[in-house]
Amino acid sequence: MKLAFTFAEIDASMLADVGGKAANLGELARAGLPVPPGGCLTTEAYRQVAAAAGLTDLLASPAAPTGQELAGQARELLLAAPVPDEVRAAVAGLYHGGPVAVRSSATAEDLPHASFAGQQDTYLNVVGEREVMTAVRHCWASLWTDRAVAYREANGIEHAAVRLAVVVQDMVDAEVAGVMFTANPVTGRRRELVIDAGPGLGEAVVSGAVNPDRFVVFGGEILDRHAGDKRLAVRSLPGGGTERVETSGAELCLGDRQVLDLAELGLRVEDHYGSPQDTEWAIDADGRLWLTQARPITTLYPVPDATAPGLRAYLSVNVAQGVLGPLTPLGLSAFRLLTSGAAGLFGVPVADRHRGAPAFHVAGERMWLDITPALRSRAGRTVLPRLLAVGEARAGVIFDRLAGDPRLSLTQHSRRPFLRAVRRFARRVHAPRLVRLALTNPRRAHAHARRVEADLARRLAVPPGSTPLQRLDHAERILYGTPPVLASIAPMAVAGYAMLGLAARLSGRSLGDLQDVLRSVPDNPTTEMDLELWRLSTRIEPLGDATAEQLAERFRAGTLPERTQREVAAFLAKYGHRGVAEIDLGVARWADDPSHIFGVLANYRRAGGSAVPADELFARGARAAQEAVEQAAAGAGRLKGPVVRWALGRARSLVGLREMPKYLAVLTLAGVRSSMFVVGEHLVKEGLLDEAGDVYFLTFPELRAALTEPDGGLGHLVAERRERYLRERRRRHVPRMLLSDGTEPEALAAVAAGASASEGVLTGTPASAGTVTGIARVVLDPVGAHLEPGEILVCPSTDPGWTPLFLTAGGLVMEMGGAMSHGAVVAREYGIPAVAGVPHATERLTSGQRVTVDGATGTVRPDPA
Repeated sequence: MKLAFTFAEIDASMLADVGGKAANLGELARAGLPVPPGGCLTTEAYRQVAAAAGLTDLLASPAAPTGQELAGQARELLLAAPVPDEVRAAVAGLYHGGPVAVRSSATAEDLPHASFAGQQDTYLNVVGEREVMTAVRHCWASLWTDRAVAYREANGIEHAAVRLAVVVQDMVDAEVAGVMFTANPVTGRRRELVIDAGPGLGEAVVSGAVNPDRFVVFGGEILDRHAGDKRLAVRSLPGGGTERVETSGAELCLGDRQVLDLAELGLRVEDHYGSPQDTEWAIDADGRLWLTQARPITTLYPVPDATAPGLRAYLSVNVAQGVLGPLTPLGLSAFRLLTSGAAGLFGVPVADRHRGAPAFHVAGERMWLDITPALRSRAGRTVLPRLLAVGEARAGVIFDRLAGDPRLSLTQHSRRPFLRAVRRFARRVHAPRLVRLALTNPRRAHAHARRVEADLARRLAVPPGSTPLQRLDHAERILYGTPPVLASIAPMAVAGYAMLGLAARLSGRSLGDLQDVLRSVPDNPTTEMDLELWRLSTRIEPLGDATAEQLAERFRAGTLPERTQREVAAFLAKYGHRGVAEIDLGVARWADDPSHIFGVLANYRRAGGSAVPADELFARGARAAQEAVEQAAAGAGRLKGPVVRWALGRARSLVGLREMPKYLAVLTLAGVRSSMFVVGEHLVKEGLLDEAGDVYFLTFPELRAALTEPDGGLGHLVAERRERYLRERRRRHVPRMLLSDGTEPEALAAVAAGASASEGVLTGTPASAGTVTGIARVVLDPVGAHLEPGEILVCPSTDPGWTPLFLTAGGLVMEMGGAMSHGAVVAREYGIPAVAGVPHATERLTSGQRVTVDGATGTVRPDPA
């Protein structure tokens, strides 16, 4: 293998040999873009030196160190290692005299899913062959800085898999230089270019050592010019090396023509790669513009594929459901069928049920709804903000802001299409009859819900002897037909909330004042599950010091103490279909892996007598609710009082049904999951999959093709999907809403959010009244989480898999949700003060910090001490 290539010889397929930076520079040069001449010393040169240094053996050792210890040892070995003569000759071949830039190019940098920008070293204005060789050696060693090692370990990148090439490139003695993003990195808006510029070499701007001038360009127009102080510039020294000099930066360092020329060049680069790019550029003394780097912008959230013209607005279903992680391909495929079935209830035509409802989209392996029709209709602007206000309050604020965007102006002024869709839905689910049933006889309403559950359970049972293809047919039929079943319960829960609204109106109280009425409501399947889990913790034998994983393994082996084995098995027989992120049928249920359940049981037993028993907590809530009912009735007067009492009684009897549709949806997904696992086992026997669980990384149409027209193994496709899924799991930020031009509307209001943050008080949506002061516990994943009694749970959001933690929590702070989101409802039932929709709560609060949560005002105040 060659040890060196010129840029003209390099293409994108040579990433493993030349690293990301050199591959990009070669690609740019071959595309005719203005790249300074140069070449690359390949990873083979690094491999030879690393082997001679003993680094290869160190990484292969089972006792290899990690973290800073590994970083330090690796640097020492590389800096002391002998350099083979052929490597020295290759370096000499790249250097033709004059000043050059010597730049690191790692095989895992500047990739679409991970940016290593600034991780490895660059040496500027290097003069002389010996100095170039010294710079190359230090570039190799920079692959092992503490920061680079930590970054690879955090992103799951194997140290042994990463090698370093080194770029040797003619130096541009820049008068002005900087960076340019072809999409706004803050708001996400595509093709809105952001240019940072400073005098001298670009190092001062790239390293953040100077406040640069900033320009924003869109559509060939400069939208913003902001002058930085530019008090520092890095300039080349005549004999090699650089110096930092103080400058006076009162004037902008770029003229308008230069800014527009830069923007035009940036869009050429983006068009070449087909995605937004982070570029580095320089302008020399002759005014010539050079590109010195381009790499994908890895922080942008992918935009759903627009299926209609014009600007579109999308709402994150994942955020609304409290599941920030991605969904598996089969989980997404299931929702396409579910949404197709739901669309039929409103008379919305669906061309292909496997593509989902017209409003359903996927981006970043997550679900999105196109809410543009609602934004552009009078009825939508009336209804959707009210729904968002109680379910995802911050999204409601964004919706109201978008309604003022002239690009999303009203086009549907009539309410008739909306009313026709509502009437069609009401007829198909028999809503009038169900509402009458609920209001006149709540017991019969609950009996109806139980019959629906029993009927669904019967339909979920796969006929004995079913073939894999018949299982697939059964699964698709169940998923498509489930929405009407779930919708038959919703009107009864809505009737309960309508009665709450009626009581509020008659009594002259706000809905917030009546929150206590909804504490400890009966027949809520989620709270019933939590109570049963608490009772289970009081019935089992001591768990000892075993970990949750060890206890789960012993349970699967049937070796737990007899009573514990029996009681846990009974719990899982009823609730084993539930789990964390349970809306994804590709995710393990508690029945598949009961580790989480054993962790919760251990938490409850540790709490012991320091926590109020769940039964007593629930009973207290019921008494407080009844007192709230009587107070509201008494305050309404002699004539209205009995009506208020009756309405609130009906509300308490019916609102527990709110959780029933989701409970049944999860039951359906769990049943389909089990059946598809059997299909996976069949495909393993046929040699098409490596393991049965791989089935969750395929879609229903792909499974049908594999069963009917097999065309080779599916391992490569599964591996690619799994890698994408795991990559998306590492994404920390998921927008609430997204526009089709890439803009995150919430980011546009960041200045206002920053103002409240500077005051130290975090503000969200009131979710459950009450005030509590306690120690914060930031939890990003409930599995294995430990919460001491009275601690304030701070989390991104919640689904039923989180609620067992509520029984020991003193308060709740969520980044997502609104007053009627899942976590808020359960918190009210347990009487826990809660605030929802607090921006970046898990980042702005830390575990161990003392905070005061005021659920009535929606504020979280950290203790200044």
